[in-house]
Amino acid sequence: MAGIVPTSIEFELPDGWQAAPPDEVRAPDAAFVALFPHPDHGYTPTITVNDESGSGSLTDLADDAVAALKDAGAVVVVIKRTEVGSVDAPGLVQLLAIVVAIDGTTFDLVQSQVYMSLVDGPELVVLRLVLTASSGQYTELMADFQDFVDTVRLEPAG
Repeated sequence: MAGIVPTSIEFELPDGWQAAPPDEVRAPDAAFVALFPHPDHGYTPTITVNDESGSGSLTDLADDAVAALKDAGAVVVVIKRTEVGSVDAPGLVQLLAIVVAIDGTTFDLVQSQVYMSLVDGPELVVLRLVLTASSGQYTELMADFQDFVDTVRLEPAG
């Protein structure tokens, strides 16, 4: 069952990206998944959105994401981790190099994770926005991901 975001958000997908049902693309915990229609050597790049509200500090969340990838059998290296945002709406960006076997094929992937805090009335909603792409496509797709991140916001009331 796909994850749920506890508040209404809106965003715009970059040109060419296509929404996909999370359960059908091996991302059952994701609230939203988009696929890039041009795989690289068998790996289809994804953008995912997850709700991380109430799960701990942003650093804890980032550490947990790395641990979960390792628990799933991936080799993970944290390339960079940077705190962003403000005191009222903190954020964190994490860049990972990942080597993982999927259905018997080994992939060298790069993952950019953005932990974004959004103030929704008295609540602080934390989203994890993730681009996962092959090392060969990551640089090409990073601008799309940044464009996507820039459009994520709370849906206006009413």
